[in-house]
Amino acid sequence: MDFEVFREKASYLSGEGLALVEKAYEYAQDCHQGQQRESGGPYLEHPLAVAVTLAELALDASSLAAGLLHDVSEDCGIPMEEIEARFGEDIARLVDGVTKLSRLPLARLEKEEQAENLRKLLVAMAQDLRVVFIKLADRLHNMKSLQALPPQRQKSISQETMEVFAPLAHRLGIWQMKWQLEDLAFSYLEPEEYSRVAELVDQRRAQREALVSQIAQKIREELGKAGLEAEVSGRPKHLYSIFQKMKKYSAQGRDFSDIHDLLAVRIIVNTEPECYGALGVIHSLWHPFPGEFDDYIANPKPNGYQSLHTAVMCQGAPLEIQVRTREMHRMAEYGVASHWGYKEGRKVSFQDRMVWLRQLLEWQREFSRAEELVDAVKTDIFQDQVFVFTPKGEVKELPQGATPLDFAYRIHTELGQRCVGAKVNGRLVPLNYTLKMGDTVEVLAAKRPRGPSRDWLNLELGYVKTSQAREKIKQWFKRQERQENIERGRALLEKEMKRLGLVPPSLEELARLFGQEGPEDFLAAIGYGAITPHQVALKLDSQEEKPRLVAPARRPSTTGIQVLGVGDLLTRLANCCQPLPGDPIVGYITRSRGVTVHRLDCYNILHEDEKERLVPVEWGERAEFYPVSIHVEGWDRVGLLRDISTVVAEEKMNITSASVSEGDSNTSSINLIVETRDMTQLSRLLARIEGVRGVTSALRSGDKGGSFGNKVSS
Repeated sequence: MDFEVFREKASYLSGEGLALVEKAYEYAQDCHQGQQRESGGPYLEHPLAVAVTLAELALDASSLAAGLLHDVSEDCGIPMEEIEARFGEDIARLVDGVTKLSRLPLARLEKEEQAENLRKLLVAMAQDLRVVFIKLADRLHNMKSLQALPPQRQKSISQETMEVFAPLAHRLGIWQMKWQLEDLAFSYLEPEEYSRVAELVDQRRAQREALVSQIAQKIREELGKAGLEAEVSGRPKHLYSIFQKMKKYSAQGRDFSDIHDLLAVRIIVNTEPECYGALGVIHSLWHPFPGEFDDYIANPKPNGYQSLHTAVMCQGAPLEIQVRTREMHRMAEYGVASHWGYKEGRKVSFQDRMVWLRQLLEWQREFSRAEELVDAVKTDIFQDQVFVFTPKGEVKELPQGATPLDFAYRIHTELGQRCVGAKVNGRLVPLNYTLKMGDTVEVLAAKRPRGPSRDWLNLELGYVKTSQAREKIKQWFKRQERQENIERGRALLEKEMKRLGLVPPSLEELARLFGQEGPEDFLAAIGYGAITPHQVALKLDSQEEKPRLVAPARRPSTTGIQVLGVGDLLTRLANCCQPLPGDPIVGYITRSRGVTVHRLDCYNILHEDEKERLVPVEWGERAEFYPVSIHVEGWDRVGLLRDISTVVAEEKMNITSASVSEGDSNTSSINLIVETRDMTQLSRLLARIEGVRGVTSALRSGDKGGSFGNKVSS
């Protein structure tokens, strides 16, 4: 790419603006002289590619100049004072902002460091969006040249791109960047799935393109008869979005051929009324699919996106059609950046319209820990939104999947704390009901303050989706008596350890693992909900899975277990204790069946006389599924086993054995053997089974779990 290509892209600038970017280019060329990228090409290719992307967004001259200069400070050692002296305060501030963000890796760090770095990025974004536009353009070109890096770095950078930068581009409405970042990251994170989707799309590409061309011509003719001037074209569908839809359809038992928008047409007209006129023409031509029409003109998305979406059956195939004006199209492609103009000295900033951006500044003061802010951003800002109404007709914006409790806390903290029920569209619904676009929500509140339920913090029960609501609930419990929280935390932890059959380390060790000052702080954090027992179980599971020593390379056994210090040996899991990945384990050398793997606390191992037959083993490459016995107690009722089986099926687990016995006083005992992948999945399953109506307990069979006594040692 040469400078003339860039000059052509930036031709919308005034003569003064062009002179400024030419000056920046010449300076960057001098600074990067002789430098090469890891791909082997001249380094100047990178800042020039960044500047071209910014020119495609039609950003101001200062942004383009900063894009050209964004690496001269860090890679060439140029002081920021010199940049300011040569190019002015505005450009120096942008270069400084991008330089600081470039030093903030958002992956390959401990969660707390990662969260603090993301907080800085978000604050920089709230202060001047242009810094983030430059950073997104920088990331896009880095992703395009990622093949020069080692595989581990490719995956790490791609993961960061998928988790942070693609959602950020989406929230800013910059579709052009979003789809490219997603497809590039997808190709490195899941190369096999990427190739499979690409092959499926390519199989009938020529046939689809011919059909779309034919349909577009038909639409042009019909719109012309109606007196509507329009641009009609096929709309490309990108691989990652197809992959996401394939996963969704697969869960519903539907096929790749059912995806409506592989065939897609976009219609661009001159005015908003013409959008609805064109829609009428389309629906008179072809029958629309029920429930597939969205009016984002009357109800724009939070990032400003506007368009009409419909899906029709056309020539035996589903066809998606979008209708929008030219202005809406530019907003759809370039988002907030499409309104960021500095033409002839007239500054137009649309930050005031970005309510969520102001929310960032409020939240960074509200959340005490950086991780909490990041969780809030990922759940409340980066996700798609739904719009619901109060009984008085006021519109409230919530993340997709939000519940009536989230709605109550969004209205006012006190309303959330006093919430006892909810009505949606006039009908009573459970508090974990998922709100839908256009719902009218009425919160039923107690007359006197009562406080939230601890169950609301249980992620498996799904009462709250937003981090804002979760933080308010945690703060309420945190204000309660410390000793009460400590005792409550101890009880919750012991219950989880017993349920999973885990023997935990000391409270001092657990407190250290979770960054707490001491055992009492750790238990209190569980008591008021800052740490969940489920998180403790997952942490212990991950600690067990870390390799304790490097064993010689060997073919993994069928159980995924390595016998340390010994050559390849046949291994099998003991039926008596059924160990799972994450359990402390030991091997027992049998006389004719290789090594049998037991849990360390197995009765047979504890009472084994021939200790010399015990060998150290560790979890290596996991097998796909492991059998585990579960014991469920509950009140006898019709459909109890069916409901438990449904939960197991929803977790994509298999029941290999089930038996039911009736007890006294209308109680039932159910013993299941299920196949699970790991401790994480088992923990989630047990929590969900305990949520089934009538179930009083669900735990791993024969487990006693760990006890922490009544005292906390300091």
